[in-house]
Amino acid sequence: MNKNERPSFLKGKGAAVGIVICFVAVIALVGAYTFSNYQRDIDEQMAKAGEQAEELTEDMGTATEDTTEGITEETTTDDIVLPEQENSIAGDTENGVQSQPSGEENNADSQSDTSGESTGTDNSAAATTGDTSGVWFSEDSTLAWPASGAVIMSYSMDQTVFFQTLEQYKYNPAMIISGEAGEMIGASAAGIVTNIEETAQTGTTVTLDMGNGYSAVYGQLSDVPVAVGDYVGAGESLGTLSEPTKYYSVEGPNLYFEVLKDGEPVDPMNFME
Repeated sequence: MNKNERPSFLKGKGAAVGIVICFVAVIALVGAYTFSNYQRDIDEQMAKAGEQAEELTEDMGTATEDTTEGITEETTTDDIVLPEQENSIAGDTENGVQSQPSGEENNADSQSDTSGESTGTDNSAAATTGDTSGVWFSEDSTLAWPASGAVIMSYSMDQTVFFQTLEQYKYNPAMIISGEAGEMIGASAAGIVTNIEETAQTGTTVTLDMGNGYSAVYGQLSDVPVAVGDYVGAGESLGTLSEPTKYYSVEGPNLYFEVLKDGEPVDPMNFME
């Protein structure tokens, strides 16, 4: 055998080794390429996830700012309209008429009802301002004597006076004028009837607004022909003198006559003719 010739099995073994080396190289290349692509995909996905997270954060921040601004605007506005008012205003606007708020309507209705009750009350404790444009009274005006008798108890708010029936000393904000039961009691000056009430002390009592803050109170009456809101001229009848109440039984039939200025009693004698 030629020395230069190698055994055939050695040639076959070298070829196999070469093939294995090539196969390993191919696998290594493929693995490196696959790993590279995998790493690149992961990096891209992580980058996209980061961008989406940033966008979401920005969107949440914007939404929060918008919400905060909306809440601030809503809570600080002066043009908040209640649902009932909004519906009412919308309906009236469609018809070309804008109505007043429901609160004002309720107030108007309440005032109307109160006015109706006041003007419709007879011989009760009802008060009304009345129309005093036609009456006027001042410190220089005079009063006519409303009853026929003499003064049996003078006005006294500086010191107490003795009340015979009560057997005690008290301040007296009115003049007590004697008279005959059943006699007509005329108005000392013109006025508007603002109050008719029944009290234990003065019985049926009528108040006239004489204007300029002056009022006259007539107590111990009966058969009162006037009503709240009526105009009564000077000398016109306010009723008749009744029997005295139990507070004046010893004094006998008398007229309780009081003059007020802005709600405070003043001496009627300063104005008597």
